[in-house]
Amino acid sequence: MAGHSKWANIKFRKAAQDARRGKLFTKLIREITVSARSGGGDPGANPRLRAAIDKSLGANMTRDTVDRAIKRGTGELDGVSYEEARYEGYAPGGVAVLVECTTDNRNRTVSEIRHAFTKHGGNLGAEGSVAYLFEKIGLVVFAPGVDEDSVMEAAVNAGADDVDTNPDGSIEGTTAPETLPVVAQ
Repeated sequence: MAGHSKWANIKFRKAAQDARRGKLFTKLIREITVSARSGGGDPGANPRLRAAIDKSLGANMTRDTVDRAIKRGTGELDGVSYEEARYEGYAPGGVAVLVECTTDNRNRTVSEIRHAFTKHGGNLGAEGSVAYLFEKIGLVVFAPGVDEDSVMEAAVNAGADDVDTNPDGSIEGTTAPETLPVVAQ
């Protein structure tokens, strides 16, 4: 601990909590900004933005901070410009790896990712080298205890590709990413 004084102990704990909270808020603000840039600033029409806002408010972020992040993402305010990037490569044993990330500096990010691949015995591939091995899908999970027949019927009518029941009683539905908001409702 920080010493014998009570204030020193409080200060030590508070500094650690504030650092964790600041790190979390930075990630949440980045997600809100990127979501607003890619899908618009209306949470009603942008499910990714709505989820990011809900997560931020759940972490006790102020509404003012959330609104500023949305405005920064839509271009109404100046600030750091984040963009999404996708890198492809091979891990040891020829395992295909697809890395999706958010960055404010593509050159730094590609350097760090290349270093991580090299350090662990893999290599960074060219664009399109492993993407064909992956399929992007939307996943909706319903809690156990929900009426299975009505959920399956509603999900299939909304456009779900597949609906499965897990051993724990939860229900999972897969769909195309474009139809995810419709199926989730």
